[in-house]
Amino acid sequence: MMHNDIQHELKSHLGVNEHLLWVGEPKQGVIFRTSDIFVIPFSIFWFGFALFWEFTVIYYGIPVFAIFGLFFVVMGLYFIIGRFIYDAKNRKNTIYGITESRVLIRSGIFKKEVKSLNIKVLPHITFRENKNGSGTVLFGYDDFRSRFGNRTIFNTRNFPPSFECIPNVKKVYDILVSIQTETK
Repeated sequence: MMHNDIQHELKSHLGVNEHLLWVGEPKQGVIFRTSDIFVIPFSIFWFGFALFWEFTVIYYGIPVFAIFGLFFVVMGLYFIIGRFIYDAKNRKNTIYGITESRVLIRSGIFKKEVKSLNIKVLPHITFRENKNGSGTVLFGYDDFRSRFGNRTIFNTRNFPPSFECIPNVKKVYDILVSIQTETK
């Protein structure tokens, strides 16, 4: 999405005297995360076992177990392929903004959701930077789940809100910290 398009999308969510200081969007396309080191082999095992189950119960003519096993085959397909499609589509529909007082996160695949966080009262802001300068800013405490968890598998409500996979993450972090530390 173009810079002006992102600004236009967020303007309807601004207050009367509020201005956008920064706008951005996450990296697009399929992204492999740290958790995939564990999830991909598990997904392959899960899907393989589910297929084995299905072929076995169909071979022996047990339709009730075949219907039951279909659920596990579908879950296996989601683990292997679907979660990457879901994640890419969700990031494609996500835009970020910073104003003088708030962080805005607009996202959603089926319906748009806007999160608004007051920068001055955020308890903790953390950033993680990759070698290329891109990274993630977390608005909350950085724990094991946010570092190694996978938002496409686990309930995202347990993760702190974030600007995920953005370029120049240090610059964005510096903007947030300067707003947070301004005298009132």
